[in-house]
Amino acid sequence: MKKQFVVLGLGSFGASVAVTLQRLGCDVVAVDQDMECIDEIAEKVTYAIQGDIGDPDLLRSLGSKNFDGIVVASSENLEGSILATLEAKEMGIPYILCKAHDERHAQVLRKVGADAVVFPEEEMGRKTAKNLVSANLADWIELSPDYSIVETATPARWVGRTLKELDVRRTYEVNVVGMKREDRVEISLDPDLPLEEEMILMLIGSNEALEKI
Repeated sequence: MKKQFVVLGLGSFGASVAVTLQRLGCDVVAVDQDMECIDEIAEKVTYAIQGDIGDPDLLRSLGSKNFDGIVVASSENLEGSILATLEAKEMGIPYILCKAHDERHAQVLRKVGADAVVFPEEEMGRKTAKNLVSANLADWIELSPDYSIVETATPARWVGRTLKELDVRRTYEVNVVGMKREDRVEISLDPDLPLEEEMILMLIGSNEALEKI
């Protein structure tokens, strides 16, 4: 059975979430006050509806209690996002994710029922900065404020050596969870395989340990 989601607010973040959920096989109801936003996304989601996210009757009119989750993606309308989060919690929607304007807004959203709060622009900024500073990184994915997964070219001092020889977990306090070479991905690595320069390694660990590498 398809998962069903409501996305409130169709700015760049909300629209991206809605369209991506739809592409992943979910049913998506997208809501925004701006009819132009509705027109732009109408053919890309299950339903696109014009509505005020701060209206307490909106979610009930959508039958949202039957949905698997809700994304409150409008952080500019502070009051509306808080009211929508509170209403979703009271209706028993299983998972509520909210976009926050700032930390104070985030605190209020958590108190009224948000299961997760995100700062998309801030998070993308941090990721972009890390990739700029570390040119050898193919990607940096934050798992939490303290831990991440990175894809990186094999460090020069590791080339020709094996994972067993390097003892990566003990020496560098990270784990190698996979390797990419050309179009092939391997997640079960031979600890006795010499590492090659063209390999892209997937490492997981604390940000501090990853930055040292």
